[in-house]
Amino acid sequence: ISLVFFFHSSVSHRFIAKPCALGLKVQANGPQKAQPNAILEKVFTAITKHPDEKRLEGLSKQLDWDVRSIQRWFRQRRNQEKPSTLTKFCESMWRFTFYLYIFTYGVRFLKKTPWLWNTRQCWNGYPYQPLMPDLHYYYIVELSFYWSLMFSQFIDIKRKDFGIMFTHHIVTVTLITFSYVTNLTRVGTLTLCLHDAADVVLEAAKMANYCKCQKLSDLLFLTFAIIFIVSRLGIYPLW
Repeated sequence: ISLVFFFHSSVSHRFIAKPCALGLKVQANGPQKAQPNAILEKVFTAITKHPDEKRLEGLSKQLDWDVRSIQRWFRQRRNQEKPSTLTKFCESMWRFTFYLYIFTYGVRFLKKTPWLWNTRQCWNGYPYQPLMPDLHYYYIVELSFYWSLMFSQFIDIKRKDFGIMFTHHIVTVTLITFSYVTNLTRVGTLTLCLHDAADVVLEAAKMANYCKCQKLSDLLFLTFAIIFIVSRLGIYPLW
């Protein structure tokens, strides 16, 4: 299922998200590219992306460039590795679509369960609680999505927060797997639904920001902050 998500995200980027982004006039061009230079490229890829003053002076003598021009080249080369606004919009649209679907599914599923409003029901009969097909599907889809995010990090453009996000995905996958194996699935469904609520609005706010709809973006970010505080800092630890 993780591979299906990965394939679906690629198809979605190309045939759905990208046309939508271009229709909304999202900037398609990436950062300005640095002029080709074999020596500087070798230093950038093999040694350092942030040369110190001593190395800058050595490169200046070797290339007969002034230090400021070399600093500008490294800055442009670093920016070159950043994803374009179009790419970021497509990624946010894919995540928004998933979070909206899975949050809606979670709410519809939990409305039929006795433990939504009475959390004591999460522990009645534990650990001998039946694994309902809807609950099993909910877990497998969530787990597969985070596996796909972890895999795609190695193929997408590497970003500054690569390590942090990789750790986040590992922890998320571990927690979901642990709760499934130990049959803590009832409280797990409540946790998943609470966390997905804020993510839906966050991705929507990002898309509005990439489209330069500033007022809508500000409103959505404010809404995200309220939902985040209420759900993750209020309901989750207290209830």
